[in-house]
Amino acid sequence: MVDEVLISTLSVSDDDAAAMLLEALGEEVATGNMDSLLENAMEELSPESLLNGKVVGFAGDDVVIDVGLKSEGLINKEEFEDIRVIEIGQEMQVMLESIEGDSGLVELSKRKADRLIAWRRIMETTHEGDIVEGRVLKKIKGGLLVDIGVPVFLPASQVDIRRPGDIGEFVGRNLRAEILKIDEKRRNIVISRRKLIEHEREAAKSRLLEKVAEGDLIKGTVKNIADFGAFIDLGGIDGLLHITDMSWGRINHPSEMLKIDQEVEVKILNIDMDKEKIALGLKQKEASPWEEIEGRYPVGSRVRGEVVNLMSYGAFVRLEDGIEGLVHISEMSWTRRINHPSDIVSQGEEVDVVVLDIDKNKQEISLGMKQTEVNPWELVAEKYPSGTIIEGAVRNLANYGAFVEIEPGIDGLLHVSDLSWTKKVAHPNEILQKGDVLKCVVLDVDQEKQRVALGVKQLTEDPWVDAIPGAYKPGMVVRGKVTKITNFGVFVELEDDLEGLLHISELADHKVESPQDIVKANEEVDVKILRVDTDERKIGLSLKRAQWGAIEEARAEREENAADAAAPKLGGMDDHGALGSDKIEL
Repeated sequence: MVDEVLISTLSVSDDDAAAMLLEALGEEVATGNMDSLLENAMEELSPESLLNGKVVGFAGDDVVIDVGLKSEGLINKEEFEDIRVIEIGQEMQVMLESIEGDSGLVELSKRKADRLIAWRRIMETTHEGDIVEGRVLKKIKGGLLVDIGVPVFLPASQVDIRRPGDIGEFVGRNLRAEILKIDEKRRNIVISRRKLIEHEREAAKSRLLEKVAEGDLIKGTVKNIADFGAFIDLGGIDGLLHITDMSWGRINHPSEMLKIDQEVEVKILNIDMDKEKIALGLKQKEASPWEEIEGRYPVGSRVRGEVVNLMSYGAFVRLEDGIEGLVHISEMSWTRRINHPSDIVSQGEEVDVVVLDIDKNKQEISLGMKQTEVNPWELVAEKYPSGTIIEGAVRNLANYGAFVEIEPGIDGLLHVSDLSWTKKVAHPNEILQKGDVLKCVVLDVDQEKQRVALGVKQLTEDPWVDAIPGAYKPGMVVRGKVTKITNFGVFVELEDDLEGLLHISELADHKVESPQDIVKANEEVDVKILRVDTDERKIGLSLKRAQWGAIEEARAEREENAADAAAPKLGGMDDHGALGSDKIEL
């Protein structure tokens, strides 16, 4: 039989091929079918064929190989892993690359022969989906070149489940991967480490979910860290260790406790079989400091702690590791108006606090700072009983009144309704300005709500009791000045700080669409007093009735004058008291 010879692109003459084949065939030529054998052998002597060769010597940087042809072939020493182990007489398979027809020079390749042998072996032993192992040779465009016996391509996207930052870090490492695709014609193989990991993790996940239970302690490796927690590889499935389950104490970021690839033992808190999610805990491995918290920090007790965090609504104070309480901004001072907790305390400062309330279920403690001092409001009622006259500066103005400082940290409210007995004040800025100093009388002290009611008008007698009812009676016609015009009527100033209302219906006999059609601001008008309501502190006025009265008076005067003119004249005394000369006949 003819030995299988080679895999390389080759062109030889018929005489050379015949000589080679005769030597190879030996006594088989005697079978008698020489022409047929030659024809078959020439077909086998095709490009990229393998030849069996023997080392016969060395020539400079080349190894001389006898492959049974007319001339020996040469292979450069760089094609051998270690030229020092090559010995004369050593047999090996080589690839015939070419034969010079005239000179008979034979070109051989050991490296290409090894690759072809390996490729054939791979084709015979592996298939798509098989698991292979090889060493990463180098980083190339789009991925890595891996030697599994032949160089194969590992795309960058298939290196790992999460694409690494630099795939070059895998160079020189041995990897296991799954064969994705084999292109036999192009001698190209694509492998995937990611797919192998996914399959292995899926199998490991199923095994893990079958054997673990809530409450178990399990070891894992930190694979990823985020702001909200860390993902722990439990061997087939990742569990989430939330930042709130890392420590009983305060931590700002998971990286304060964990590092990537760190091995850690955690406790399984919850398993969601449907979603295949596992919640993990680290702090739950130890007893909660909230156990028996009421005994260590009874409500009303005074303790010392460290300010660990400031928020707009208050300050968190650490009483011990894992135990923090909130001092709300409203519990920081009895009297000071605090815009932000930083006005009172700073982070890292030690402060005295009083325990106000404990919610063990929510793991919350309410603390107070102002409770460590005497409440000044407990003394306000004693220092400023109703009727006390105080003097203070206007600290602030609101729509409903003015805040007057009684003493540092204690303000009283002067309501708009207590500014004047007679004037209708819509806003305190009509009378007061911030910083004004004025006298007030204390009307009431609400110690529970921490409020003091003040009044200014109460410093004088109420004119609605005697003065106004005595000076303004229904039916009187008085003169006043228009101060305000509204859609329902007109306010008329009768004297300083005293106004009456001239309703729109009392402006004229006809229907009035707008009061401005009848009167103007600052105009002086004569009005008739309709009513004086001391309970409601209102005076009702009428313009049209005042005008009616004037008309009636004018008409009465005209009628009186006319009557005087029509009356007969009787004789009487002259200017000297003498009787006239007219005589009356009887």
